[in-house]
Amino acid sequence: MASKGKQATSAAPAKVQKNAKVQKKEKKEPQDKSKNVMRTLRISKLCVDICVGESGDRLTRAAKVLEQLTGQAPVFSKARYTVRSFGIRRNEKIAVHCTVRGEKAEEILEKGLKVKEYELRRGNFSATGNFGFGIQEHIDLGIRYDPSIGIYGMNF
Repeated sequence: MASKGKQATSAAPAKVQKNAKVQKKEKKEPQDKSKNVMRTLRISKLCVDICVGESGDRLTRAAKVLEQLTGQAPVFSKARYTVRSFGIRRNEKIAVHCTVRGEKAEEILEKGLKVKEYELRRGNFSATGNFGFGIQEHIDLGIRYDPSIGIYGMNF
């Protein structure tokens, strides 16, 4: 006798075909991978920055270096918060950066990779297809040395 409210239901187990045919996947012939459009390299933009770590004359000279390199006006970046050990305050301008697109980006990137002798470490590449690297001296890019400006390193 079944209790009130609960009814006994018998669920039949799922039927399994004993004589089911298993199809093996056929191996595809290797295709020419150069035809794949996703394998071509594209440069959407190049971000170049010089972080001086302080505001003032050194930062304006770094801005001149970026302007010489890119041919466009750079943007100043501010510190997010105060770090006493570095001697920076919140909202103080400490870096300068510039975003370049098109043929000019390819040209500058080519100069930067030439300085690195076209060799980058595995850690320079991200999982999303981006990469970045830095150089020690901007004069390696072909910019003439000016004693009044000095030498700056930069990140690509």
